[in-house]
Amino acid sequence: MKKRIVSDSGVNIRTLDRQTDFVTVPLKINTDEKEFVDDINLDVQEMVSYMKNYKGRSGTACPSVTDWLEAFGDAEEIICFTITSELSGSYNAACIAKDDYEAEHPERHVFIVDTLSAGPEMLLLIEKAAELITQQAEFEVICDTLVKYKQQTGLMFSLESLKNLANNGRVSPMVAKFADVLGIHVVGRASEKGDLEPTDKCRGMKKALKKILERMREVGYEGGKVRIDHCNNAESAEMLKQQILDKYATADVVIGQTYGLCSFYAECGGLMIGFEKSK
Repeated sequence: MKKRIVSDSGVNIRTLDRQTDFVTVPLKINTDEKEFVDDINLDVQEMVSYMKNYKGRSGTACPSVTDWLEAFGDAEEIICFTITSELSGSYNAACIAKDDYEAEHPERHVFIVDTLSAGPEMLLLIEKAAELITQQAEFEVICDTLVKYKQQTGLMFSLESLKNLANNGRVSPMVAKFADVLGIHVVGRASEKGDLEPTDKCRGMKKALKKILERMREVGYEGGKVRIDHCNNAESAEMLKQQILDKYATADVVIGQTYGLCSFYAECGGLMIGFEKSK
């Protein structure tokens, strides 16, 4: 059976290994003046610079049902991942596409994972799916394994700016300005229901990195995989990686960069950290 992994662009990758059939579906970042399509052609740095100077309202738009159907293509077994349904309608659109696809092709199957997260935690789930496909696991085994593995992953984040969240109506402009003036780094996590939950306010990046690792350990990190994505902050990403390796020498830590959607939410200087918890 032809298997395909499909994800919206809430994950910060556009390709996987050559062995895996992988397709991404772009979300969009909108302002009153401009639209950015989060696909392989997006100039992320241009978008980040534009959003830094933009003062109006902004928001995001999820893929359409048609977008999802086109991504499903002619695959017979599809494993689909979406950014948390608390932030986007991507999951709902994917579910409608699944119903339409399976109605038209009763012999084919689509399994949709509402990751309740974004970025690097999504990547961990996709890597697990790719690993299982490479091992030629049955479709039902892949689905069951992903449901269990999702309980063993988490997401932390650190934000230097809340400007876009304020423009998006998710935090008050006063709170965003207050954090900027005081140099506050907001540390948080993806909650169990999939929203972004602040946990700490730290003065300076060093304190923020220390708090991130502390929070990771509190919820069960013991040296497994870590995926760190940054928005124009490679130095802090490297510092966090080294702190992890200092405590867990054999940890599998990989640094990447945010693409359009995650750059919109993380903003310049932001970090997103996906990690495995102990079983």
